[in-house]
Amino acid sequence: MYDLIIKNGQVVSPEATYAAHVLVQGGKIAGFIRGEELPPAREVFDAQGLYVLPGIIDIHVHFRDPGVTYKEDFGTGSLAAVHGGVTTVVDMPNVNPPTATVEAFNLKLSEAKAKSYCDFGIIGVVFEENIGELKALAEAGVVGFKIFMGETVGSLPSPTDGGIIEAMKVIAETGLRVGVHAENRTIIEYYTKKLKAEGRTDPVAHVEARPNIAEAECIARAIMFAEQTGCKLHIYHMSSKEGVDLVGAAKARGVDVSAETGPHYLLLDYTHMHKVGSMLKMNPPVRALADQKRLREGLLDGTVEAVATDHSPHTLEEKTNDDIWKAIPGFCGVETNVPLMLTQVNQGWISLNHYVKVASEGPAKLFNMYPQKGSLLVGTDADFTIVDLNREGEIKAENLHSKNKVTPFDGFKVKGMPVATIIRGRVVMKDGQVLGGPQGELVRPAR
Repeated sequence: MYDLIIKNGQVVSPEATYAAHVLVQGGKIAGFIRGEELPPAREVFDAQGLYVLPGIIDIHVHFRDPGVTYKEDFGTGSLAAVHGGVTTVVDMPNVNPPTATVEAFNLKLSEAKAKSYCDFGIIGVVFEENIGELKALAEAGVVGFKIFMGETVGSLPSPTDGGIIEAMKVIAETGLRVGVHAENRTIIEYYTKKLKAEGRTDPVAHVEARPNIAEAECIARAIMFAEQTGCKLHIYHMSSKEGVDLVGAAKARGVDVSAETGPHYLLLDYTHMHKVGSMLKMNPPVRALADQKRLREGLLDGTVEAVATDHSPHTLEEKTNDDIWKAIPGFCGVETNVPLMLTQVNQGWISLNHYVKVASEGPAKLFNMYPQKGSLLVGTDADFTIVDLNREGEIKAENLHSKNKVTPFDGFKVKGMPVATIIRGRVVMKDGQVLGGPQGELVRPAR
């Protein structure tokens, strides 16, 4: 007897969409069958009229745990994730203490195992002072590393260029990928000082203080370092057309560099700040329509492998201020990602198959989680996001499940919504109701 059968759905892979019943046994995919006769199962999920996607993965979330939990924690963050159809997240290291040592890794792991409703990977941070810890962090189970090349929430120090090169040499030996927050700190400091001296406090001043070249310079430098050291490189939250061109050119000459972008960069441009003000403040900023257009092109042609949200909640008081310099960057994203992107599928510029590629398979491959995650192969984790492409709704900040409900997408109409989240064969969310308690597990990278 099978544990679960998902019957009558349309199964979606990056390559094809086909009718099949999905068999689940022991938390793993046991097979796909067709026909009227079904084998016995303890639980049957009828997906008639629905699409069965491999579990959606968000490789860029800030659940703020441990140490900054007045903003978010693994319980509320993962609750938002499963409501949004996300089965696995990868959590960022700028917490307190930062995930810079095995001790800090184990502390975060303990908090996440106790609270998380979804599976999770953990990213380790790179400082100049912890290069000697990186191999131990890899052995402990991080799925990758992050270098903050620019200013960040938490005020983590950036390594020097020499420190980055030395860290990349070490990380290359682990087989893991290092991602960079690519923004040139001195360019930003110069323009911020200049704009403040001019008396600017409006939201768009934040965009002008972080021009495209501030991101492009950092991406170019990180690519050069990766090319010299042989380290696998990832560009977090890429926002500029220049970034797409730099990553594409590096790929063409054989550099192992990948990139992600977010729904806010793909759907909005900076003029939306005239409507929502500091609510859209993000680092790097949401830019011009030309950048949005190039990012969409890069996502479709394979230059950009992943959609990730940079989910980064703050309190409403921290987030909203008429003086843009006093507002903090970041907002919720993990719960709104799937409906926003399914709406784009319905609008026609991205197919459902390609969405699966950049929201499940691609992210899993970047951080060595594939095929345990992000695949439909028999024997891998039975993670599924079941969606109704015809269901319509409206994003309302007040309905989000994060601890602090801040989003620039408040009031957006969506068509296409997750209706069930299944993790390792267990139905965790169905029709907006969470079933059972936290049972999330650490995802260790494949070697």
